[in-house]
Amino acid sequence: MSEVRESGRSVQPANGHLAQLASDVLAMAKQHGATEADVVVADGENLSVQIRLGSVDRLSKAREKRLGLRVFVGKRSATSSTSDFSSESLRRLVSETCTLAKAVVEDPVSGLPAADQLATDQPDLDLYDETRLDTDRQIDLAKRAEAAALASDARITNSEGADFDSSWGRVVLGNNHGFIGEYRSSSYSLAVSPVAVDPVSGSMQRDAWYDVRRKFHTLDTPEAIGREAAKRTVRRLGARKVGTKRVPVVFDQETAGSLLGNLCSAVSGYALYKGASFLGGQLGKRLAPDWFTVYDDGRMVGGLGSRPFDGEGLPTRKNTVVDNGVLASYLLDTYSGKKLGLPSSGNASRSVGESPSVGPTNFYLTPGTCSAEDIIRGVKDGLYVTELIGFGINMVTGDYSRGAGGFWIENGELTYPVEEITIAGNLKQMFSDIEIVGSDLVFRGRIASPTLKIAEMTVAGN
Repeated sequence: MSEVRESGRSVQPANGHLAQLASDVLAMAKQHGATEADVVVADGENLSVQIRLGSVDRLSKAREKRLGLRVFVGKRSATSSTSDFSSESLRRLVSETCTLAKAVVEDPVSGLPAADQLATDQPDLDLYDETRLDTDRQIDLAKRAEAAALASDARITNSEGADFDSSWGRVVLGNNHGFIGEYRSSSYSLAVSPVAVDPVSGSMQRDAWYDVRRKFHTLDTPEAIGREAAKRTVRRLGARKVGTKRVPVVFDQETAGSLLGNLCSAVSGYALYKGASFLGGQLGKRLAPDWFTVYDDGRMVGGLGSRPFDGEGLPTRKNTVVDNGVLASYLLDTYSGKKLGLPSSGNASRSVGESPSVGPTNFYLTPGTCSAEDIIRGVKDGLYVTELIGFGINMVTGDYSRGAGGFWIENGELTYPVEEITIAGNLKQMFSDIEIVGSDLVFRGRIASPTLKIAEMTVAGN
């Protein structure tokens, strides 16, 4: 194995001790004039298969090792990365990054977080599964999901495929304040997308279903995912248009999660200090009903966004974003926090070779007590949204207009599918007008919401 030697110290390649690698690259940065520096090292592998109509359509397997370096020379900074861990590459990376930092303009709020803010505990959040699935096993699981969808209904005649993805990785983060942190994580996901044909009109519809988990044994069965995908596809056959009117709108889990994602974007420190959020200056003010609470919990055991420390080495935590309807906190890293005169919330998100930004961990709306069926039963005339299309959202003003699909509700029942419609409102008013939140909170990503009902929105037919 090759080594990097600087002042009598050696830097082992990434398949050795990643923490030592990070420490030694930091030492090299100091020797090249860096006043502060941090390093992130990621080592992982991914296996992805796609099946279509029982045959392998795509297969990819990758193993990646990358190191990202960020250096500060006073208030000047630069970042860079490499996947080449040879002696010459790492020496060049450090030297060139420090040279670049000395040439850029100063930023008065740049710099690492203070040493006393860094994580001192690194709990095991149960993010890693040792289970390794070989290619044949993943192909079989994807085939089973697609076969279950195709067998569920005679109107399911085609498929856009089934995908099984698995990944495992390790992340090490270190800085020259003495912090070295490390954690491992894994994920397993299965998705299938069938196509149905109406035997009378010949019209076609497509939908999909999926599941994502940290642990393989907790993933829904391929058959359950396939059947749900088929059910969601078939129920869209015979979709109609509707006239323009103002009615109650019920968002299902997936579309409610999208709505919560808009809230997440609006409380991001970078949008706020740039004046690009409708929630600027709204801390402590009412946003939603007094039973509406949103958390961002980076320490949720087994969570898809959980981690013991953030992208700067600060401890993650459970942040109350909306507390009984009142906007209680923003999501911040050190930089955006300084811009706003607020402390970091432990939400620094980091890609290898990039400066930190802000990102959610496990961002969710606390569930209520009503089932989705109960919520629908309470609507005399309205829309149940299962699909959102396009990005017609002005985050500065909160104006909201998106294409949608779903089902029309009459007298508490889903009566027929609808498509080619637009729903419109203003996000601030929409959150204020939330009437009911369901009990069906399920995480299939970092942002999750139960079913929710908004008192009234404009539904426009195209």
